[in-house]
Amino acid sequence: MPSYPFETVDVFTDRRFGGNPLAVFTDARGMSDAQMQSLAAEMNLSETTFVLPPDDLAHTARVRIFHRTGEMPFAGHPNVGTACVLARHGHDRDGVLLFEEIAGLVEVKVERDPNGTVTGATIAAPQPLSTGITLPVAGIAACAGLNPSDVVVVSHQPLQASVGVRFVLTEVKAEALSRAVPDLASFRALEAAHPELEKRLSLFLYVRNGQSIRARMFAPLAGTWEDPATGSASATLAALLLSLGDGESARFELTQGVEMGRPSLLQLTARRSEDGIRATVGGGCVPVLRGEAQL
Repeated sequence: MPSYPFETVDVFTDRRFGGNPLAVFTDARGMSDAQMQSLAAEMNLSETTFVLPPDDLAHTARVRIFHRTGEMPFAGHPNVGTACVLARHGHDRDGVLLFEEIAGLVEVKVERDPNGTVTGATIAAPQPLSTGITLPVAGIAACAGLNPSDVVVVSHQPLQASVGVRFVLTEVKAEALSRAVPDLASFRALEAAHPELEKRLSLFLYVRNGQSIRARMFAPLAGTWEDPATGSASATLAALLLSLGDGESARFELTQGVEMGRPSLLQLTARRSEDGIRATVGGGCVPVLRGEAQL
């Protein structure tokens, strides 16, 4: 019976049992797609990653990312966590790792303390900002168990956007954020009414105060009732906010997971480049568990 080692880490935090937990299978050679999906469902985390040899030997690894019910083209905390695990095993090159993923090549820069211990990482999203459909305020509010008046549309309507994976970004009033509760029937109704979503309805609610942001993310139709930290959505938001002004670059600090008892802190940047607006997301990472799965 083959066995596969895995490690878990808590991402976007500097202490165990905070941030967003991640399971990393450090050598997934021989696993089938179905086995990867079954293990991700068994782990029951926001995402689980599976590390494979790269197609191009100049890169570090091919990384596949699964949530409870499907595969992701790209995600934030899985890249930060996987990079930290592999760097602790000595697989980085001068502090840099390159991951081949469905959405493209992801560059990760590892952070170490003065003793050389890996403490976190920063990733560059694989794609420039792209925006898609806007969604009705009433439908979005219903999905979050809020009133339409709780949704703020001064800067933008509820909008689907991506830097590698799509989210619906929605600004809400400060006092409404903690009241939000996902309504499964409303999620199903909104998704059915908008086939152009292609069954990808992940709702990222945020409140902005200057360069500080508070956020929550709900994706119940994909099996994630609430996510403690969503790096890909946060990077997308940073890129979107820069696009709404005329600046060349911007920095933000985003807090998520507070309502879940898993506070997370994400450092975000966005900058204008020749091919559009590019974003990064970074934060801490701490090891938690080690084990093996038998298949």
